[in-house]
Amino acid sequence: MSFLNEIQRRRTFGIISHPDAGKTTLTEKLLLFGGAIQEAGAVKNNKIKKGATSDFMEIERQRGISVSTSVLAFNYKDKKINILDTPGHKDFAEDTFRTLTAVDSVIVVIDVAKGVEEQTEKLVAVCRMRNIPMIVFINKLDREGKDAFDLMDEVEQKLGLKVTPLSFPIGMGYDFQGIYNLWEKNINLFSGDSRKNIEETIAFDDVQNPELEKIIGQKPADKLREELELIDEVYPKFNRDEYLAGHLQPVFFGSALNNFGVRELLDCFIDIAPAPRSKDSDTREVKPDETKMSGFVFKIHANMDPKHRDRLAFVKIVSGTFERNKPYLHVRQGKNLKFSSPNAFFAEKKEIVDISYPGDIVGLHDTGNFKIGDTLTEGENMNFKGIPSFSPEHFRYINNADPMKAKQLEKGIDQLMDEGVAQLFTLELNNRKVIGTVGALQYEVIQYRLEHEYGAKCTYENFPVHKACWVKPDDAKNEEFKEFRRIKQKFLAKDKYDQLVFLADSDFTIQMTQSKYPSVKLYFTSEFD
Repeated sequence: MSFLNEIQRRRTFGIISHPDAGKTTLTEKLLLFGGAIQEAGAVKNNKIKKGATSDFMEIERQRGISVSTSVLAFNYKDKKINILDTPGHKDFAEDTFRTLTAVDSVIVVIDVAKGVEEQTEKLVAVCRMRNIPMIVFINKLDREGKDAFDLMDEVEQKLGLKVTPLSFPIGMGYDFQGIYNLWEKNINLFSGDSRKNIEETIAFDDVQNPELEKIIGQKPADKLREELELIDEVYPKFNRDEYLAGHLQPVFFGSALNNFGVRELLDCFIDIAPAPRSKDSDTREVKPDETKMSGFVFKIHANMDPKHRDRLAFVKIVSGTFERNKPYLHVRQGKNLKFSSPNAFFAEKKEIVDISYPGDIVGLHDTGNFKIGDTLTEGENMNFKGIPSFSPEHFRYINNADPMKAKQLEKGIDQLMDEGVAQLFTLELNNRKVIGTVGALQYEVIQYRLEHEYGAKCTYENFPVHKACWVKPDDAKNEEFKEFRRIKQKFLAKDKYDQLVFLADSDFTIQMTQSKYPSVKLYFTSEFD
């Protein structure tokens, strides 16, 4: 198959939602269609021993939440699909924001009973900022929930989207009978039998056909006809160009847990979703069909396999082909690196791949060369843009609870910080280590992983800081900057990359500092020019 065909076959997308909307369950069911797994396990159902394929970290299984983004690939109808399943919990939003730099489109999952929740609003705002094409999947239709039209209004108002339904529910909750698929013009009847892997569909071109009453009953048939008329009048017709530009969002209804409405979503998705797209670098726009390889690291994950202390850097291929054992330029370090065992992901299994194409995600074994945002090329000096570190909102001192394990603790912290789980600040005054996170739940994850993956124990102490500001003086030699350093020395630290950081205890302090030392610039993300 030619290089261009391989690019056209690829679909790389992320699934985003509020926690508990059913995102991981949807991922599982998509894998089921791709034949990647035989039996899907719901995250919270203890009867199934399997557990969800995409949650491989022990703490995720215990809590029934996803804390790190996982990468899953499968083939479906001649398309190669790469899913990035992102954490919904707000404490892990930073990981999700970074993942959104690596996807070409997004599926937004919304719970029929809860409607649009706050975390969904934040993530969708990021997608809109970048004009990422979105499909909305309204989940859990077998439960009592909001009216379908009300839900679509809510999606339009709260998320600022312009929607058009491509499938529509027949009843809801107890009266839920199935889905009318506007995209393919057929009806999918809901049997309520969750043992069935895949429900049968009935082709139905004409809703006026009296057969409809026989299938779903007189009242539901009348209601469905009315609703479809209303849809016709109120919502815009689906237009692929508008969807690709991020201006129109198709909506599907279903129940991921009962594997219902998922095939409709997937079939339409592979038809309309974009193949790999161009990406901006600091020098130019890079197109996927260029022959020279380029890609960037959007995630680093240590100890994917606890038996082997391995770190994987996840690289999204933007252009060209990535080949095993071929040297590529690591732009930040200015040196060439070769990779003898690049991994691709197939559910829980990793496979070594010889060649990867734009849109693919490759896992590279890393001995500490990579940090998030690094660019790999075939020699060109450029960096892909838009993968920042955000200013943390929680700060604690980290202390070693087992003096015999100081080395393990240091190594563990070092590797977890490379992953971008949290940020490490070392105080200039006394070299004490402070960990800053975006959400408080991360402290538990760090403690748990240090103990279980590195055999190190730590304790935390509160550190009353409001925000971390990266500091850049106009001129490091001027008197004002020296004065700033002298007065604020108790609150100055270095981050992992030796950049100076001011740990401010309140917004008021930040304002006062800015007015008192105007030549000292403060930034709230680490990516500044």
